[in-house]
Amino acid sequence: MKGFREIGPEALTCAPVGLISRQWMLITAGNERNFNTMTASWGGLGELWGAPAAFCFVRPSRYTYGFMEREEYYSLSFFGEKYRAALNYCGAHSGRDVDKVKETGLTPVFSEAAPCFGEAELVLVCRKLYAEDFKPERFADPAFFERVYPKGDVHRAYIGAITKVLEAD
Repeated sequence: MKGFREIGPEALTCAPVGLISRQWMLITAGNERNFNTMTASWGGLGELWGAPAAFCFVRPSRYTYGFMEREEYYSLSFFGEKYRAALNYCGAHSGRDVDKVKETGLTPVFSEAAPCFGEAELVLVCRKLYAEDFKPERFADPAFFERVYPKGDVHRAYIGAITKVLEAD
């Protein structure tokens, strides 16, 4: 497990689109007694309401959803390519059925407001500011909604203020 150093959000040098869409991330919420993580490749980084912000999306059917609803904080953890199998596993299996930490060998870290992982290259700790489900009637192109959500199982969007940025030493 690596150590982390804290940097300011303005010091991030990553390309957010590639970081999220190609490198993926683990969304994690909970506490030391009970937490869950899931893989995501949708989200974004920027500024909102005068603060650095991150947004991510979770379907109500995902086990992580309950943790995101209950907790004030969540983390977004980003890893190098050597952890691709772990990210694949966390995206393909539910924490309701398996122990993702045991199966992937990732090391949870509980020193922050939300759990994260010691193997991560970058961690964003976020305080939840807003959450809302996508609404079919709000899509500008109904055909797009039908293509993305044929079963109507829409995501909930979470917007979080980035309260801490941790970079691997």
